[in-house]
Amino acid sequence: MTALICGSIAFDTVMVFQGRFREQILADRIHMLNVSFLVPSMRRNFGGCAGNIAYNLRLLGEQGVPMATVGHDFEPYRRWLTACSVSLDFVRELDEEFTAQAFITTDLDDNQITAFHPGAMASSHLNAVPTTAGVTLGVVAPDGREGMLQHAAQFTAAGIPWLFDPGQGLPMFDGPQLLDFLEQATWVAVNDYEGQMLQERTGLSAAQVAAKVRAYVVTKGAEGSVIHAEGGEHVIPAARPEAIKDPTGCGDAYRAGLIYGLMNELDWETTGRIASLMGSIKIGHPGTQNHRFDMTNFRSRFHAAFGRYL
Repeated sequence: MTALICGSIAFDTVMVFQGRFREQILADRIHMLNVSFLVPSMRRNFGGCAGNIAYNLRLLGEQGVPMATVGHDFEPYRRWLTACSVSLDFVRELDEEFTAQAFITTDLDDNQITAFHPGAMASSHLNAVPTTAGVTLGVVAPDGREGMLQHAAQFTAAGIPWLFDPGQGLPMFDGPQLLDFLEQATWVAVNDYEGQMLQERTGLSAAQVAAKVRAYVVTKGAEGSVIHAEGGEHVIPAARPEAIKDPTGCGDAYRAGLIYGLMNELDWETTGRIASLMGSIKIGHPGTQNHRFDMTNFRSRFHAAFGRYL
């Protein structure tokens, strides 16, 4: 089986301010804000939902193929994904654009200020879901707005089951558009905040969202996750992390675990725990694609976390 992951490929530039934003920003001067932060620590990570999910699926031994639009500066990322055995067959390079870029400044209280340049991602609609490439499962993750709309419709028209993962792209869509996504999607995955927004904009309860799809997955960080499926709720505990270093990309790691379970036709209790452990492993490493494991190690950690064998 092959999963086609439609979503962003991006560079994340993460800077650390050795102070606190609240000590530098005057509450009564926000209307004329003009501040500068010295950031002696900086790193550039490979990111974007499609890249992150594909990377995590390869760690699990499955093939996730990203479909994305990137810019003329993509070459370092290309070399990295190639070295990780991630297929780039459906990654399109646009010579006139930059690859999507997130510039993230974090303070000592873990508050973040982020600037995001979509670049080539805004042209994701130039890609079309292939119907002759053996794709058996699709993902519509945060991407260009028109691309998300078109890829959802293309998966549906091709009869390919697909996961709707709106993430930070959710605010781009109004209630009727989100309802249309739900009518087409096979599964939906959101975090707790996104779930509340989805339900408010569509006017649906969690049970009503779940009734429209095979599973409605809501992650709750350290509190675990809930999978609404088969007319009931599967409460999935969080796996205890070995360290907490960087939450960026944990949601993508979790979704890779979900996709692994779907590709291998596992039950929801097992699938949810695989996803939970993926997020736990990721949070112990800075960046989104710097964690490593083999399946022997993963199975051992799964047993230690949940008291059951995988």
